[in-house]
Amino acid sequence: MILQEAVVTTFKIPTQCQVCIKKYDLGYSSNGKQEILKGDWTTVITTDYADCAMGPITLSRIRESAFKEIPEIPVDTGEIRLDFYDNGEIDGDSISVRINDQTVLSHQRLGAEPVTTIIRMDFKHTFQEVEMMAENLGTIPPNTALLVITAGKKRYELFMSSSAQKSAKVRFLYEKGN
Repeated sequence: MILQEAVVTTFKIPTQCQVCIKKYDLGYSSNGKQEILKGDWTTVITTDYADCAMGPITLSRIRESAFKEIPEIPVDTGEIRLDFYDNGEIDGDSISVRINDQTVLSHQRLGAEPVTTIIRMDFKHTFQEVEMMAENLGTIPPNTALLVITAGKKRYELFMSSSAQKSAKVRFLYEKGN
C-alpha cells in the first residue's frame, strides 16, 4: 500500500521547522489477532522538495481504545458559552480548562454559580477541543462537573468527570447552516 500526502493545509510547528510532505510504502500482514502495517516512509520539504527525513515504520492495529469516546457537538454559531458547575453536592472541586491545549481557566473552584468561558468559532477555527482537568478531587472523588453549553439558540448539558489520572473532553465542530 502506498500513501502519499498531496498538500498540507494546516500545521502547528515551531518557526525553525519546515513543513514536509510524507509518503508511506507499507505492507500488510496478519498473525492471529495482530494486524501490522510495516514499511518505510520518506518526506520532502514543501518549499523546495529537498529530502527531509526517512526511515522504517511499523503500525500495529489497536482493537479497542483505552480512552472513552470524546463527545462531538456540531455548532453553527460563532460564539459558544461554557458554564461549569459542581455536579451534585458542592464539595470543593477545583478545575482548570484548556481549549486546544491552551489554558483558559486555572484553579477555578466549582459551585452553584458558574465558572464561565467563551469559545469563538469560524471558518478558520472550525474545530475546538475543550479539556477539563481536576486540580483536586474535593471531598467526594472524583471531580465532577455539569457543563452547560449555550451555542446560539441551542443548549446542551454534559456531565464531566476527571481525576488525577484522566481528564474530560468535548469537541465542537463548526458547521455553518446546521
